[in-house]
Amino acid sequence: MDDELRERIEHEAEKHALLNAVKHGSAADVGAIVGPLMDENPDFREHGERVPEIVAPVVEQVNDLDSEGREKRLTAVAPNRLAELEAEAAADDEEASLPDLPNVETYEEVRMRLAPNPNGPWHLGNARMPAVIGTYKDRYGGWMLCRFDDTDPETKRPALAAYDAILDAIEYLGFEPDEVVRASDRLETYYEHARALIDRGGAYTCSCSGEEFSALKNAGEACPHRKKDAERTRAEFDAMVAGEFSGGELVLRIRTDIEHPNPALRDWVAFRVVDTPHPREAASEYRCWPLLDFQSGIDDHLFGISHVIRGIDLQDSAKRQRFLYEYFGWEYPEVVHWGHVQLDAYDVELSTSRIKTLIAEGELDGWDDPRAPTVASLRRRGIRGEAITEAMGGLGTSTSNVDLPMSAIYAENRELVDDTADRAFLVREGVEKVVMGGPAAGEPLIHPNHEKRGVREIPIEGAVLVEPDDVPPNGKRVWLKGYGPVRHTRDAFEFTGEGIDVVREEGVPVVHWVPADGNRPVLLRTMEGDVEGRAEPGFGERDPEEVVQFERIGFARVDTQDEERTVAYFAHP
Repeated sequence: MDDELRERIEHEAEKHALLNAVKHGSAADVGAIVGPLMDENPDFREHGERVPEIVAPVVEQVNDLDSEGREKRLTAVAPNRLAELEAEAAADDEEASLPDLPNVETYEEVRMRLAPNPNGPWHLGNARMPAVIGTYKDRYGGWMLCRFDDTDPETKRPALAAYDAILDAIEYLGFEPDEVVRASDRLETYYEHARALIDRGGAYTCSCSGEEFSALKNAGEACPHRKKDAERTRAEFDAMVAGEFSGGELVLRIRTDIEHPNPALRDWVAFRVVDTPHPREAASEYRCWPLLDFQSGIDDHLFGISHVIRGIDLQDSAKRQRFLYEYFGWEYPEVVHWGHVQLDAYDVELSTSRIKTLIAEGELDGWDDPRAPTVASLRRRGIRGEAITEAMGGLGTSTSNVDLPMSAIYAENRELVDDTADRAFLVREGVEKVVMGGPAAGEPLIHPNHEKRGVREIPIEGAVLVEPDDVPPNGKRVWLKGYGPVRHTRDAFEFTGEGIDVVREEGVPVVHWVPADGNRPVLLRTMEGDVEGRAEPGFGERDPEEVVQFERIGFARVDTQDEERTVAYFAHP
């Protein structure tokens, strides 16, 4: 390969590395660059085996630049591309941003509600609800209710610890409800409205088995109990409330249209008897429980909710509830339906019951296990709630299912923490190399963009640890970051004393390192499993909760410190 071709490859590699880094707001990746590079330059393909080794040091140099430096350099090597990237990003933001709520002008106040089921702490899909509703509240200066829909003590049995965990998650995401209620405290209110509905001829008690009623419903035929008068229905409903029936013996149904084209809307169940006591002591004596469509429909009116945001799979709920509202003469709120959120990067599905099972089986350590797709997990990894909120808001309110790449959350978080996170070295599976000659210590910057913060003084004391992939072939050089250039010779590193130009002009790789003696053992907990490593001296003095950036690895949150080691949770590159 002649020098001219090599220079062309380096130039194109720098352009693609800068584009990759600026577009994604993160370090460039060699693997993501080589493909587009070859596509734009077909004559590079015959040298395919050598191209990656030429590209790698160029990528390293780009990754050593801060975000401002990358943009300046991209403007120099490809003047029009930065403007194009900014235009693309603006178009994406406009397309995905939250649209205005419908008919806001017809309401004195935008009043919205979060309606979590407290059957467990939140997975990441649940975070979309407060992220979007809270953002709308702020946009319109509105009011927000958190109503725990906990009227199912059996199938989706509430977990007592989940109430506070969910409120903590809402606060972590950046919001505070104006009022918090538990539906299980409001049974008497639901009974009162059920009795009023019965008196209006809108409900009847039914003792058909589920199979019997389903067969009649699907045939568009009324069950024999539909003819009951209000007096008998009222008496039987009061007996349900008094605990005189067992589960499955009697339900209260809403009279709708038994010949409605959608069988799911035909005479749906509003109340049932549940023999299992509610886990909350204040609600444990009740046995007659409303189903969600009744409970939620009543509460949305009583709390003056103007706009309801719910999943597209709950379209029938709005249609059922409209029958209630017609009986009472109420105006139904505005409804926005959205599709489900689907996440990449996780092997665990977004399901509270599934996560509970994996924890019970010991497959996950808990809700904050780094492998769990939960709000608690991201919080423990050092990812700020604001980053989740911004990424969720960027999905908009499309009725289609939407994919949320974790990289979107990571990009938002990187913007929030990069400027404040001190840098540190962490070496995994370290290879020890004696250092011959050179200074007694390295002095890498605490933060590359803030020289006034000073340096970290890292003593060499005779030998260093580097990662196996960073050991060059004999006779080749690497630059120990914050220390200087060394040549691998006689199974040791010999200090050469050359200037930084060897990195810029000759492509000498820049690597991180720690001293072989006096380093700090670290357990880094990641989505792929636990990783053992060694950090620079003094890392054991970092405060828990502090977020740092392990250079060339990524951001992490310090979790615990003891006499023997540091435990940190990996956030993202």
